Amino acid sequence: MNGMQKVLVVDNGERAPDSALSAELAGLGYASVTTPFEAADDVLALIPSPAAVVLQMPRHAKWSERKRFLELATRLRKTLAASHTPVIVTGGEGGTAMLLQNKLSTLGAAVRSPDAQTCNNSKTLSSVRA
Repeated sequence: MNGMQKVLVVDNGERAPDSALSAELAGLGYASVTTPFEAADDVLALIPSPAAVVLQMPRHAKWSERKRFLELATRLRKTLAASHTPVIVTGGEGGTAMLLQNKLSTLGAAVRSPDAQTCNNSKTLSSVRA
């Protein structure tokens, strides 16, 4: 696991087996560390250079929970801008790992865009400048 690029996945702590992003990421060659929202900062401090940070909101989250995730995304985008680490917000839909793979492969190993990507429930990406 040390040689693999690591992705930090932040969720609300409720993990359904049918939406296990870690399995998708492993299949794509990424190691993942999944942490509940409250521990995101502590876990991020332990991962020296994540390939990306994915904030996985529950599909049926209330506005207050969505707002918490979006505020964290904004803060992380500012914090991680210098390292060009993408912060991806997903609404809990499947296919996030493939979107992440597409994002990282288009950026290349040497240059990664500071643009953050947001995945909405219709699974389309749109650039969001932090």
